[in-house]
Amino acid sequence: MKKHILGFLLVGSFAMAQNLTIEETVTGPRKYAPITQVAQQWRKDSKSISFLSNDYATLLEKSAQNGWKATTLATKSEFEAALKDKIPTDVFSLRMFPYEIKWKNTTSFDTEVTGKNNNYKVTFDVNSKKITTVVILPNDAGQLKIASNDNVAWTKENNIRITTPSGKVLEVTNDTNKGIVNGSDYVHRQEFGIDNGIWWNADGSQLAFYRKDETMVGDYPIINWNEREAVNNNIKYPMAGMTSENVTVVVYDVASQKSITIQTGEPKEQYLTMVTWEPTGKFIYIGVLNREQNHLKLNKYDAKTGAFVKTLFEEKAATWVEPQHALTFVPNNPSQFIYQTDNLGFNQMYLYNTDGKLLKNLGYKDVIVKQVLGFDATASKINYLGVTNSGLEQQLFQVDLKSGKTTQLTTISGVHAASVSSDGSLILDQYSNTTTPNEISILDAKNPSKATVLIKADNPFSGKINLPKIEMVDLVSADGKTPLHGRIIYPANFDATKKYPVMVYLYGGSHAQLVSNKWLTGAGYFDLYMAQQGYIVFTMDNRGSDNRGKKFCDVNHRQLGVNEMADQMKGIEFLKSKSFVDADKIGIFGWSFGGFMTTSLMTNQADTFKVGVAGGPVIDWKYYEIMYGERYMDTPQENPEGYAKTSLLDKAKNLKGRLLIIHGAQDPVVVQQHSMNFVEACIKAGKQVDYFLYPNHEHNVGGYDRIHMYAKIADYFNVHLKK
Repeated sequence: MKKHILGFLLVGSFAMAQNLTIEETVTGPRKYAPITQVAQQWRKDSKSISFLSNDYATLLEKSAQNGWKATTLATKSEFEAALKDKIPTDVFSLRMFPYEIKWKNTTSFDTEVTGKNNNYKVTFDVNSKKITTVVILPNDAGQLKIASNDNVAWTKENNIRITTPSGKVLEVTNDTNKGIVNGSDYVHRQEFGIDNGIWWNADGSQLAFYRKDETMVGDYPIINWNEREAVNNNIKYPMAGMTSENVTVVVYDVASQKSITIQTGEPKEQYLTMVTWEPTGKFIYIGVLNREQNHLKLNKYDAKTGAFVKTLFEEKAATWVEPQHALTFVPNNPSQFIYQTDNLGFNQMYLYNTDGKLLKNLGYKDVIVKQVLGFDATASKINYLGVTNSGLEQQLFQVDLKSGKTTQLTTISGVHAASVSSDGSLILDQYSNTTTPNEISILDAKNPSKATVLIKADNPFSGKINLPKIEMVDLVSADGKTPLHGRIIYPANFDATKKYPVMVYLYGGSHAQLVSNKWLTGAGYFDLYMAQQGYIVFTMDNRGSDNRGKKFCDVNHRQLGVNEMADQMKGIEFLKSKSFVDADKIGIFGWSFGGFMTTSLMTNQADTFKVGVAGGPVIDWKYYEIMYGERYMDTPQENPEGYAKTSLLDKAKNLKGRLLIIHGAQDPVVVQQHSMNFVEACIKAGKQVDYFLYPNHEHNVGGYDRIHMYAKIADYFNVHLKK
């Protein structure tokens, strides 16, 4: 078994180093953050980067012209003065310089500002220190989307409005039924890569948007306990196997102020994603996925009439097809686009033309494309961040569209976040690994080994916190052949001759990865805290976790939790082989899918785990929402055996150890029905279970209450496992 051992040596007096406090399990990531450059980005059409000062009060610049030394572009007071000069009728009280800015050109950026009376979309010139354009928006405006011609689309409740640069407000929709929702990004519960519900075409003359009809979905009660008399806030929560929402895409023409519906056809219970305008604005592309989620069609529609034009290609799978990305058109070539899919095993890029012909497979080895960064100045090459080294690292790559040749632009081991300047000549690279907290450099794109280091962070714990030793381990899954990655955090003052209790922290579900070659290997501060309290803390990414390719997940189809548990038990087998592990004191903690895994292991492996803490746990997949649940489990009608096998309601009778279930009382993701039904099952089975609700919290517990939560979890392990 291969092991990667990293020991963190503290600089300075060891007597000064302390353990984390329970408060620092939440505040620590800010308090002990490695030094960095906040909100850094390339200025458009330049060889300079902008970022915020450490106090967030000043917009700074570093450029090739001045040897990458920090200079001031604008201050918060200068920006406030510009606001007062341009908008004298409102009052502004800014706590910081605008964090989210988008450079329009070398000297001007767009941003959004909130005043006492209204919201504003403004353009600020850093040379003149003046605001050049203003669009006024109501304070309750949501989903702001700015077009290239400065039209601004926004939502109010369930309807869409457009504010033009002249200040005219256009009413795009006027639905009075709250079950009809326009322009929301919360369509299909944000599965299938959906993070937007409004799309402008290239010239800002037409607006495409989602229209979600959820009137046929039953109301689900979420109780607000803050009122004198508790208030029921109904949400729409379509459960697996039940009636789903109906979604269409509508196109609104600004000039005529008329709308047409894209004719995506029947059945109405289907998923629409990957919505992409063709650069000319004549056509719009939509990925149409059947409810079974195993058959995707990439369809082309006439944006003027809404008529179906053609299906460019189809994608089918025995398990599921999971579209995650809109199309990326090649600049200055409206007949070619990039399509991303994992149908050959790993999410990679493919160059197509608008007739649906595959022009080039742009995939490289088993590298998983995580983020497309854009094209070089000639639009002949595309840059992207890709996951490498069996999911442990992320690097910057560039691929030639014509030849398909791929070049790896960053090479230092670790997890990189990088971007390329407008002219493609320079790379802004930021990375960390197990021994490097944070390093930011400017690289020469033609010779990436030629680097100018801007930030090289020291270990932020040195001399302050007694950081435990972290060891990365490689294991093999229950199938006997698939490599898995894990992490051990050792107790403070570890003594190999002693035996220690274990806390297993896990997630185990899709779209999440807990172990990688970055600072602290991705460990959370509560993990570090528990190690300092005398626990071995173990984490492993089982099959089904992210960044390992499609086959790594497909094995879980129709049986969520089965192979995941088998893999986690291989981790337990590894732990028990260690002389310093107390095999009679193994506990487990996880949230959401991790809560499902915790409860599953506490009931299916009751003799192994003595203590468990399950946060927001899925208990029975028939109570979970359609879009996620049916992808992996199909419907309860189609897969009754799988639902029965993975349900924990009939397994409550197996519980032997101490189990604490924590739930947010207003959880709209894993609804409280899951944990309440499990508690009821425990009562009927004569099993004791501990239960704690966090009022006024949804699926996660945040703020100061999160400190309370971690204190409760730590105390639960200390009382029932450690002693």
